[in-house]
Amino acid sequence: MRPLTRAAAFGAGAVAGYLADARFGDPRRGHPVAGFGGAAGRLERRLWRDDRAAGTAFTALCVGTVAAGAVAADRLLGRRPLGRAALAAAATWTVLGGTSLTREARTVGRALTAGDLAAARERLPHLCGRDPSALDEQQIARAVVESVAENTADAVVNALLWGGLAGTPGLLAFRAVNTLDAMVGHRSPRYARFGWASARLDDVAGWPGARLTALLTVAAAPEPRTAWRVWRRDGSAHPSPNAGQAESAFAGAVGVRLGGTLQYGERTEHRPVLGEGLRPVGVDDIERACLLSRRVGALALGTTVAGHLLLRAALIRKRRNRA
Repeated sequence: MRPLTRAAAFGAGAVAGYLADARFGDPRRGHPVAGFGGAAGRLERRLWRDDRAAGTAFTALCVGTVAAGAVAADRLLGRRPLGRAALAAAATWTVLGGTSLTREARTVGRALTAGDLAAARERLPHLCGRDPSALDEQQIARAVVESVAENTADAVVNALLWGGLAGTPGLLAFRAVNTLDAMVGHRSPRYARFGWASARLDDVAGWPGARLTALLTVAAAPEPRTAWRVWRRDGSAHPSPNAGQAESAFAGAVGVRLGGTLQYGERTEHRPVLGEGLRPVGVDDIERACLLSRRVGALALGTTVAGHLLLRAALIRKRRNRA
């Protein structure tokens, strides 16, 4: 029996890690991403200055350390395909958040179905940063569907895509970038300058995966034509260069209208409507969005693993031709 090639080892590990996330979700204690966030938070308190240079140094140090550590581990296991596969599986399970995402969304959906608006409001901050105190049932359902769409791109597709492009280091480096954006990338007085580099790097890193998410959403949609039409028309209307791609495709795929006025604490945003002419979001659409998210995740796994195998084969052929 021939040993696993480098590409095959990563592919097998990515599949195993995806299945582990599907079965177990995120570990409740000792999650490596939480550990990274804690370490980054301590470093931020030491390095914080109200300027972009300090924030850029902070971002480079955090992401660079993760990427360098992953590269070192990958090279250490270079001649051990089973070890490489195990490393890829652990990294994939660590960075993916698809199962926890849909679990949280369904928890809010069950509360709404039971008529417990207070419980739904209490649980919503586990999904997004909006102020739930004044949201009604329809607004909470809309927030959940939008969060499922955006986080399918960030917590599933983008991570797998960067794994497909750069193996285990790509998986872990992307999760580091995305975590830093969540920590310091928002527009607040403290982080307007310091978090600039993290926010811009997240925009760049998230660009390809957001478009892939939209394409896969169209492929997974019950009505692909509607999903395609809404995505192409409304995908660039969102203030984020990436979030609108997934949200507009989800709007068309589920057949609902997203966007509009949002409340984040004391800050109000008036966003363009995605899916103009479609019906408002209902509670039942939360489950539809969750099922769509799982289908998109499975398609992303197949697409990125196949892409990684093809990319590695192309690189090997190029090296042989040069020799």
